[in-house]
Amino acid sequence: VRAAPRGGDTLGAERERWARLHPLSPVVRFGRAVAGLVIVLAPNTIASVVGGGSHVPWGELVVLAAAVVAGVVYWLVTRWRVHGNELQIETGLVRRRSIRVPLSRIQAVDLVRPLLARFLGLAEVRVDVAGHGAGDTRLAYVGEAEAQRIRAELLALAHGLAAGTPPPPGRRIFELDNARLVAAMTIGSTATALAVLFAAGLAVGIALGVPGVVAGLAPMIVVAVMVAGRHLLAEFELTVAEAPDGVRVQSGLLQTQAETIPYGRVQALRLLQPVTWRPFGWVRLEIDVARRLERSAGPEQALLSRALVPVGRVDQALALAGRVMPGVRLDPPPGSGVPRRALVRAPLSYWNLAAWHDDDYVCARTGRLRRSVVAVPLAKAQSLRLAQGPALRALRLANLHADTAGRGWSASLLCRDEREAEALLGALAARARRARRSTGG
Repeated sequence: VRAAPRGGDTLGAERERWARLHPLSPVVRFGRAVAGLVIVLAPNTIASVVGGGSHVPWGELVVLAAAVVAGVVYWLVTRWRVHGNELQIETGLVRRRSIRVPLSRIQAVDLVRPLLARFLGLAEVRVDVAGHGAGDTRLAYVGEAEAQRIRAELLALAHGLAAGTPPPPGRRIFELDNARLVAAMTIGSTATALAVLFAAGLAVGIALGVPGVVAGLAPMIVVAVMVAGRHLLAEFELTVAEAPDGVRVQSGLLQTQAETIPYGRVQALRLLQPVTWRPFGWVRLEIDVARRLERSAGPEQALLSRALVPVGRVDQALALAGRVMPGVRLDPPPGSGVPRRALVRAPLSYWNLAAWHDDDYVCARTGRLRRSVVAVPLAKAQSLRLAQGPALRALRLANLHADTAGRGWSASLLCRDEREAEALLGALAARARRARRSTGG
């Protein structure tokens, strides 16, 4: 139930009454735990019935009942509302928690729909806020229509618009080629390293007559395949659209995710190119927003890297990068390389090291087998660090790092001449202050 807008409230209408999550949310939230317990119980129960026994697994049944009760209790004690300029969430039975999220600090709003939630018509609203864990600021789960309305309202309020402002239409600017994604995963750096490792293990096993060498590599291969599979499922069918309220990204095969990242909240941008992709001219483009991941966020959130282009052509990635960071340059200009003596310190990555900057961005290229270009808006720089160990001092070199409030990326200007690095430290700090003043930060 929505109350009438207050006369002087510039943020629009407020939700005066507390709302609960969808009654079926415990089914999705604890469905996997219950399913796991059922799978564990089924063999023993079937064996007991076939054998004519009367054993009842009371211990397992108690655990199963406890999981069901925990889900229902969580639903009963959790409530939320949008009040004034805050998203308010209260939860907890024994230990009560009250979360207040300023709408002006929202970095992104995602809609996540696991497979079971899609069958039940539910979705999770996940709000990314700098300084808050993703596990705290999420509504899991609400109806799909309600989730769409909540996301539109939060983004409207975050932009200072009325709560009932409908989301503006978007224009699709990128659509992932799924066949290219599968091919890129197959020949990626991880897959190539595993193939080499397996071939080496097989050769050693045959030479020494110890077949167990290959068997010892099996756990590593299984883990790598699982990680690659999760990335493939998460990034399948990815599309990117631009709209007045931000960049809209949708992806996922079994679990779908739809997120809107407001403009101006991007902390850094990264362009990746593994060595196995270079013959095909493929790259990966990722962006970063200010957030802090916690254990309660779950493996799905930790996996998501906000890839705008999981794999695509260079021109596609550069065009999309220009939409997110207008005017950014991701190719190193002449004279951006490192001194010749840096070859002693970084013989494998020497040819990839470069750094450049202008009034708005500082960029750095690093990497050995996987070339990486990181661009950081100077207005988003949180700190500038000059590092110089014994080896660098002996070579009269230094590293300069531009840090942001994101997930850990930094523009690392490696192996620069020490005098150049010291001069850059002061120059970039001054430019960062000017850029922050010009953007109102």
